[in-house]
Amino acid sequence: MPVYVRDRDIVVPGEPLASQLFKGEGAVYVEKRKIYAKALSVVEIDSESKVIRAIPLKKKYLPAKGDKVIGKIVDVGVTHWTVDINSPYPAILQATEVLPRPTDAARMDLSKILKPGDIVVAKVIVFDLTRDPLLTIKERGLGKITKGTLVQIDPAKIPRLIGKKGSMANMIRKALGVDLIVGKNGRVIIISDDREKEALAILIIRKIEREAHVSGLTDRIKKFLESYGIEVENNA
Repeated sequence: MPVYVRDRDIVVPGEPLASQLFKGEGAVYVEKRKIYAKALSVVEIDSESKVIRAIPLKKKYLPAKGDKVIGKIVDVGVTHWTVDINSPYPAILQATEVLPRPTDAARMDLSKILKPGDIVVAKVIVFDLTRDPLLTIKERGLGKITKGTLVQIDPAKIPRLIGKKGSMANMIRKALGVDLIVGKNGRVIIISDDREKEALAILIIRKIEREAHVSGLTDRIKKFLESYGIEVENNA
């Protein structure tokens, strides 16, 4: 039998999840051709692509190359900024990953570009345990955020907020007409000109955080929206 658990099961450390006919992702380890849970987690099974994923019920954000994160500027150096990314590791944003062309950053006052307290959407470009993560904001969709409301949740719940192929986040965007920027580090920015829709988006995000481990979450979020008179598309 290739799978030993069901989708949305809660598993404990050391519990067998599947044989290596499946690919393990998240908080898992492999031993004797079997995939085991590494932490108290909720299981997600994608039978079509043969992936089994263990999502820890609580965790700290560990940076990974390519992650989109939402950071807060906490310090300004001569040639870089230090960024809080809700991780045990402070991140570094070099001036070369902000300025549009080669510039002698040491001759500039970087606080005129980004100052402590500013919020940025960035991408992790380098990280290993021997050095702090390095960020960039030079790519499309990245940069300083000048409006919106910042919400922070357990990073372990971010995959449920995003949903399979972005389905949950897209449903919230379409139903409420808000923009969501979701960082892998447990931070979300809600952008809307409608205060009521923004407040409702916050309620939904908190509900997802509380109930991420329970099955049928998408249907419950739909019913929650409908209870506020919000129409939800069936294919959302």
